[in-house]
Amino acid sequence: MDYRQIPAMFLADAPGLDFLNSVATPVDEAVDWICDGEGLLAWLEQAGMAPPEVLETLRAQFASTEFDAVAAQARALREWFRRFVRERKGRPLVAGDLVGLAPLNQLLERDELYGAVVPGAGPALQFRESRRWKSPESLLMPIAEALARLVCDEDFTYVKACEGPRCTLLFADHTRGHARRWCSMAVCGNRAKVAAHRKRLKEQEGG
Repeated sequence: MDYRQIPAMFLADAPGLDFLNSVATPVDEAVDWICDGEGLLAWLEQAGMAPPEVLETLRAQFASTEFDAVAAQARALREWFRRFVRERKGRPLVAGDLVGLAPLNQLLERDELYGAVVPGAGPALQFRESRRWKSPESLLMPIAEALARLVCDEDFTYVKACEGPRCTLLFADHTRGHARRWCSMAVCGNRAKVAAHRKRLKEQEGG
């Protein structure tokens, strides 16, 4: 299915997991929102990971084939990190897990972040981080930052996979009782309700 026909899904309550959810099966067919360079640019804009003006400037400077190549790198990063998360979700991360993050640290080393003091609210000043966007590959940096923040800030005890039978989405359970089961009550939660209702009807008819 063409990713352009369906808006990207941001249901995970954690940007790093939203990146993993950039490939999903929202209806019956898998959709990959970063299947090519233009898809990556659109997803980054929807995710708020890159300013629209930066994306437009890069579009004007580089060929679409270069963005396609970076999208392929993003997909490889996504699948590597998905394995890392699936193997560790449901328990806190420990120092020993750092070994498995070597590829992420290698990517983070290429980032070009810098800081500046800028006007804040009212008369106050504030410190703000910015990024130098020198090439299409720089588009991987906000993704890498989101993954790093996920492993450092999120309790993996509450990183879960949706219980929908065909759903592949992951999320951080920030609910009070940590009882969240579905990527979305409107999607998989509703499907589960319908399936349970049909099952009860069948049982009543059979009884």
